[in-house]
Amino acid sequence: LYWLYKQIVTMVKVTYDLAVGLNKGHKVTKRTPRFRPASNKGKLHKGTRFVREIIKEISGLAPYEKRAVELLRVARDKRCNKFLKHRLGTHRRAKKKREDMNLYIQQQRKAQAAHSAPK
Repeated sequence: LYWLYKQIVTMVKVTYDLAVGLNKGHKVTKRTPRFRPASNKGKLHKGTRFVREIIKEISGLAPYEKRAVELLRVARDKRCNKFLKHRLGTHRRAKKKREDMNLYIQQQRKAQAAHSAPK
């Protein structure tokens, strides 16, 4: 009998106020909150990204990043992850930095291959 009751309830949508169940409570219209500038906090803008890329290009890698690159070059990924986790504090940050360092190594290899290619 319960399944029959459930079918009837789903077919006939209950529109009045209920004290219990999925549709319980007084019916209200959902309001859309206005935009607040604080919700933009932490979003990376184009200008900021550009400036950071230039600084990174000029200054190069930090000493701990150089060590991480060396560990990755000799295929010590797990050790690199432990090292980065110790330096950066969290596993997620370490994973992100390791991916960045892998991309850096790939870019170096690509540039070296383009430079040493026969002309």
